[in-house]
Amino acid sequence: MTLTSTCVPAHISPQDREVRPASRAKRPAHPSLPQGKKGARQPSQARGSARATQAQLPENMVDYLANTEINSQRIAAVESCFGASGQPLALPGRVLLGEGVLTKECRKKAKPRIFFLFNDILVYGSIVLNKRRYRSQHVIPLEEVTLEPLPETLQAKNRWMIKTAKKSFVVSAASTTERQEWISHIEECVRRQLLATGRQPSTEHAAPWIPDKATDICMRCTQTRFSALTRRHHCRKCGFVVCAECSRERFLLPRLAPKPLRVCSLCYRELAAQKRKEEEEEEEEEQEPGTGAPGQPACLAGAICGASSGDDYDSDEDKEGSGDGEWPSHVEFYTSGVSWSSFHS
Repeated sequence: MTLTSTCVPAHISPQDREVRPASRAKRPAHPSLPQGKKGARQPSQARGSARATQAQLPENMVDYLANTEINSQRIAAVESCFGASGQPLALPGRVLLGEGVLTKECRKKAKPRIFFLFNDILVYGSIVLNKRRYRSQHVIPLEEVTLEPLPETLQAKNRWMIKTAKKSFVVSAASTTERQEWISHIEECVRRQLLATGRQPSTEHAAPWIPDKATDICMRCTQTRFSALTRRHHCRKCGFVVCAECSRERFLLPRLAPKPLRVCSLCYRELAAQKRKEEEEEEEEEQEPGTGAPGQPACLAGAICGASSGDDYDSDEDKEGSGDGEWPSHVEFYTSGVSWSSFHS
């Protein structure tokens, strides 16, 4: 992670990744300076500078950088790299604090992504051309962010989860030190942003999607085997990889989208039961004494009843062979520390 220095900004724009020593620099380095200037540090030295800065981030660092020309140039350089497809990032009081490349675990495979840490938002996108051109810009308000370090495994190291109400995903750094730098700086920015806005930390988070390669069979029925003809699907509530038969229902999840989304059979039953309970409580509150017990709705608000494909659907989820009771319903895939294949036996 390349971090902005407290006294002399050590971060250089995407056009120049080298870092000038703070002891030799009297003023911020211009982002258009070519690489290889005398006195430039190597990336390993830059990481050491970031670690030193981490322990002494002053409260007025953002105020110090907010109105500087170098900060405006850096933000403009990031906007230029995303081009017209990205949204404007320059706002009064916004400061670019650091950047770096992290590996993001996507549905198909892990991919490198460029991340930019601002004092109030986290921005990331896909790398197109030699760290000079990016696309698919995503902007996450820091007051919505919660971080969760993940256990080390032989196949995956230096990982942590970035969780928000709308989307959660796993990223990994090149080293343990770099991971700790990212986590420390993001958490400090989140703390200050919550303090500034008066908001409470978020407690509801979207489930991360489990990668397709994690399983060859449906994680609900454990019967259907995926192939070129049998597609994988993801439940938007739990993130499990499921077959079409086990994810025929749709349910409205307002935090994720304005329209009903695909959910697995188990999550649908849980969501429907919760919704039914809420509606019954509302009816009991509105009902006058002596008028009888409230009836149950034929179709719950927020749910699309029946199969999404239009086929007839047997609503008896407990029929033999459905398999939902065979799979652990609340297995924490990323934090269990247990090989996923062990659940197949």
